[in-house]
Amino acid sequence: MVVAFSAFLALVVVLILNIPVGFGIGLSSVVAVLADGRLSSQYIVEQIISGTDSFPLMAIPLFILAGELMGAGGVSKRLLNVCNVFIGRVTGGIAIVTVVLCMFFAAVSGSGPATVAAIGTMVVPEMLRKGYDKKFALALVACAGSIGVIIPPSIPMVIYGVSTGTSISSLFMAGFLPGIWIGITLIVLCYFVCKKNGWKGDERKYSAKKKLNALWEAKWALINPIIILGGIYEGIFTPTEAAAVACIYALLCGMFIYRELNFKQLFEIIANACLTTGTILIIVGCATAFAKILTIEKIPNMLTQAIMGMTDSKTVVILFIIIILLIVGCFMDTTPAMMILAPIFLPIAKSFGVDPVHFGIIMVVTLAVGFITPPLGVNLFVAARVGNTSLEDVCSGIIRFIIVMVIDVLVITFIPVISMLLPNLLI
Repeated sequence: MVVAFSAFLALVVVLILNIPVGFGIGLSSVVAVLADGRLSSQYIVEQIISGTDSFPLMAIPLFILAGELMGAGGVSKRLLNVCNVFIGRVTGGIAIVTVVLCMFFAAVSGSGPATVAAIGTMVVPEMLRKGYDKKFALALVACAGSIGVIIPPSIPMVIYGVSTGTSISSLFMAGFLPGIWIGITLIVLCYFVCKKNGWKGDERKYSAKKKLNALWEAKWALINPIIILGGIYEGIFTPTEAAAVACIYALLCGMFIYRELNFKQLFEIIANACLTTGTILIIVGCATAFAKILTIEKIPNMLTQAIMGMTDSKTVVILFIIIILLIVGCFMDTTPAMMILAPIFLPIAKSFGVDPVHFGIIMVVTLAVGFITPPLGVNLFVAARVGNTSLEDVCSGIIRFIIVMVIDVLVITFIPVISMLLPNLLI
């Protein structure tokens, strides 16, 4: 117990000191080793190496690169045109288009911040030109971007699958309907907010010929998710191999089909992807060492017994876990939170009969709220950079979106069929 207390106290201190999360978790692991006395510093090094030495984890850098390539290669632009042609004329058209576009891009990127950056740079200037409130526009992009980790492929789902031994393909399948549900609720919110403020849709009328032309021009972008996800579910390739296919496909589209990507941009994109990947893998390695130390100290078992000793109500326990995840999401990025908490909370959830796949979706969706909750809220920072404004401006418009997302979390949690319908159909 002393070791666990020392480790968590050290983690809190390094977070308060604003030390980078990956290094902070590593330092907490060192404190735990020193407090234990049975382990050596070599153990931490071994766990960092073994934690990142995983074939499924190879999907993370590849999906990150694929998202970068698609954002710069013209894929997002074609998807925006299609969405605008078909649904841009309704009340709040460009706002609704933003949500739909984020859902499409989520099916190829697997990253929340990447979705915000790729979509925000296109839609925010257009929303401002049409008279939308800047705070609403940026908050909307930040929130809709969180769908990027819910609709597969999803980097947090890969992390959860690796951490808990859960099927990544099943997690991907389970993420579809929750992601679509969240998208629908955001669309409904956008419609009523826009109607209240008099923000109308695109007044231009598009003929059937123009709609068909938009579809034809975007055909390569539209079939991309079908190739990637269809290949996974048909057993043609694994999620990791699908990530490699996504990279090759995005490269071909950007350089040879749409011809909006050149070699100079390619080197910059690879550098950005490497920087993001390096950050994530440092976190994964250090979090693996931290989680293994907690396991050695039997912390997950102790917490399970403690919680089950307090109540035998499944509802109370799941709500308790959700509240903890919401609080953690305010201060910790999704990757380390998933690495540390998934092995701790999953045994508790399983003891109450919660399916590991469903619980994975609960964790991903709940931690996705952390993308838009201060003070960490990564999507908020990205949206502020896209809008060239302060973080405070973005935060002032985010409250209504947080409320909707929390309601979505509860709906997805207590109506398991939303998550489990598609995975069960595959059995």
